[in-house]
Amino acid sequence: MPDKTDVRAQLRDAILRGVYAPRQRLIEADLATEFGASRFTLRNTLIQLEAEGLIELTPNRGARVREISPAEAVEITEIRQSVEGLVAARAAERATDAQIAVLRQIGTDMVEAIDGHELMRYSELNVALHATVREIAEHAAADRVLEQLNGQMVRHQFRLFLVPGRPSTSLPEHLEIIEGVCTRDPARARAAMEIHVGSVIATLKEFAEAVPVPL
Repeated sequence: MPDKTDVRAQLRDAILRGVYAPRQRLIEADLATEFGASRFTLRNTLIQLEAEGLIELTPNRGARVREISPAEAVEITEIRQSVEGLVAARAAERATDAQIAVLRQIGTDMVEAIDGHELMRYSELNVALHATVREIAEHAAADRVLEQLNGQMVRHQFRLFLVPGRPSTSLPEHLEIIEGVCTRDPARARAAMEIHVGSVIATLKEFAEAVPVPL
């Protein structure tokens, strides 16, 4: 029988990949069978995922996948803006020559992906860039915060990817982040990251304004 850490990781991954849709009910008995886990392990897993903001538990109604509204997505990204700015500045202070080479290669690959209209590859490189900056920074607390925030934002990040022209807009922002870290300039790296995430916030606000407010 898998341990509770494995079950949490598997269920979390399934939610982030969209196997379970927003607002979809999660039946403990079905999940226990699917993941080969005990009801006790499943219950603890659901409690942990609720703490991450991925699901919601309601007395007498069980669990369901939590839906993040566009307005809440804006708030989450505002927090991410500050934390990622901190991480970028720290990465600029700590980057080694080898890590700088990795970042510059990601930048080169991003340009090639845009030139070749390889949007899925560009999206993957986007994830790789942010992950590499966090790895260079080695800020464990910030990394935990960003993992949780990004987990809640997966579906909105996919929507951003589909916005016409968004990759071309974000490319120079990403390249400026790379330059800030690679030139070991913490202020430049922080400013570049905050500007980039700020443009994400602006796009999310457009989504929020387009969604009717429930009466």
